[in-house]
Amino acid sequence: MFDTAYGIASLVLKEIPYKGIAYIILREVWDTEKLLAECVSFCRMAGADIICAAGHDSLEAYPHYTTVYEMRGEAVVEKPDLKSLFPVTDATVTRWRHIYNEKMRPIDNAATMTAFDENRIVQSGGAYFVHENGELLGIGWLDDTQLLAVASVKPGAGRTVMNTLMSLVEGAQMTLEVASTNERAIRLYEKLGFIKTKEVSRWYRIV
Repeated sequence: MFDTAYGIASLVLKEIPYKGIAYIILREVWDTEKLLAECVSFCRMAGADIICAAGHDSLEAYPHYTTVYEMRGEAVVEKPDLKSLFPVTDATVTRWRHIYNEKMRPIDNAATMTAFDENRIVQSGGAYFVHENGELLGIGWLDDTQLLAVASVKPGAGRTVMNTLMSLVEGAQMTLEVASTNERAIRLYEKLGFIKTKEVSRWYRIV
């Protein structure tokens, strides 16, 4: 939390070492311009090259960065396209995390996973590798019916990876979040029957 005479904001600085980006979430605003100036100054001192903000209508004056949508859809499974699922374990979580970070690095608003996250990933019981005849197709992470992450390793395997993950909750209503700039993922989800149900956050580029 960043408390100033001009308002209160949350500063998300975790991504600076990995992507050079910081996020500002405006909480309470009395003077937007001065609050942003103080937040930006702090983020720059922390090493951010790109700074984005969300949480207040006055930010519409800045260039749009990305919008995060919630999408919902039924887990309809194509049985002939099911592949093998292998739960992430203590022995394999570092590899899973490295794959996740590599695939999510270019995705707007995707959080980087560090070694400190590995225990949470394993303990969740919802992180998987998707294989076909010993070949890695992709990875995924589910929290009950919420899709936290999915990424294909083999080109063109995205639909197969999603289909296999959905078999874990077949028939249930699933939710996921996706950045508007991740157009390829949105097209895949829409082909699988998912629709946008609400706007979670709208981000603007301040620097």
